[in-house]
Amino acid sequence: MFNLRRQNHLNQLDTPALSFFFSGKAPQKSGDQKYPFSVNRNFFYLTGIDQEDVVLVLAKGKDRADAYLFIETVDPIKALWDGAGLSFEEAAKVSEIPLENIKDILSLDTFISQLLSTSRRALYGQIDTVYLDLERQSAISLDTQGILYAKHLKELFPSLNFKTSQMLLAELRTIKDSLEIEQTKKAIDITKTGLERIMKTLKPGAYEYQIQAEFNYVLNQHRTVTSFDTIAASGKNATILHYVQNDSRIEDGQLVLFDLGVDLDHYCSDITRTFPANGKFTARQKAIYEVVLEANKKTIEWLKPGVTMKEFNDYGKQILIDGAKKLGLIQEDSEIQKYYYHSLGHYLGLDVHDGGNYSLPIPEGALITVEPGLYIAEEGIGIRIEDDVVVTSQGAINLSKDIIKEVKDIEAFMAQK
Repeated sequence: MFNLRRQNHLNQLDTPALSFFFSGKAPQKSGDQKYPFSVNRNFFYLTGIDQEDVVLVLAKGKDRADAYLFIETVDPIKALWDGAGLSFEEAAKVSEIPLENIKDILSLDTFISQLLSTSRRALYGQIDTVYLDLERQSAISLDTQGILYAKHLKELFPSLNFKTSQMLLAELRTIKDSLEIEQTKKAIDITKTGLERIMKTLKPGAYEYQIQAEFNYVLNQHRTVTSFDTIAASGKNATILHYVQNDSRIEDGQLVLFDLGVDLDHYCSDITRTFPANGKFTARQKAIYEVVLEANKKTIEWLKPGVTMKEFNDYGKQILIDGAKKLGLIQEDSEIQKYYYHSLGHYLGLDVHDGGNYSLPIPEGALITVEPGLYIAEEGIGIRIEDDVVVTSQGAINLSKDIIKEVKDIEAFMAQK
């Protein structure tokens, strides 16, 4: 699997060339603590290794290509304090890189200098192009490993031509293989369990953070974490897209919007459901909810490979426009922006907002969210319904179809409390 992914990336490169990927390091939190480590997703995609301070180097020549992994040698003293990292043998097994190509991280500079010198040009030819994983945040953060190593190489080899591999990997990662789909389904299954616990415990008088805690309990039971900060937004709070304070008291008669997800071995779910706090929708709430649900369901039925992101957004938006007119919210199409102010979905995978070339048509094998919503601040109502779907040649398959979203099903489930 990882061999195939690396080969797919190598096929994208000019020859001869080197391509570098860094696992990353946890930043310092305080004098004696670091923040939790979170592996660079492109590195993980190409290696399967989840460990700090590891470097993948892909070397491509005219007639050959190889992968090299640079990792810390196991230090028995450090192992007593922090645990032992992967051995060379374990790293080779996980990454599918030959053992002879697993090397000590301290030898990285020497090895690269040899590859770029005349004495080793016979292996890959005269290398004058280097690809670095220059992350999206690099425009505002100039101390990522990719940026720093680019500066370092530029000082040693001024004639090198530097390119970024960000979009190359984004396009590869857009198309999911069967193992990635299966991992995402597992994350969605845990999300389903968490949402069912929410429905069982949701009640007027509770605080948003108390219901959020019920979801976290399920995640702790499965030894996993959230894929992003949970939104538990009651009443008017649900009209704020990125509301994460979750500190308001839930009142009787309010709807509560839950936008949440699970990170299971770095594959993410992203689901939104909206529930009535007391278990019953009012007539007005139900009418608005049904418009959003129609946009969600019809868009999933319509979605197929080859449509553009604009077509995808426009299709679902038009359903919301038509529904908002029937609800008496708007007269003209352009007025919808008052009640709907985000895109209909995004790519999903190792990141919640996964890499992808949004200027290209949606490809077969893409994993994408479908999340229409209506947000009526003057009525204290915010409704969003979000599912995770994989786009196939036969249409979109809803991976989260078992998470209930019909009004009658929600009310029946909550009546069992």
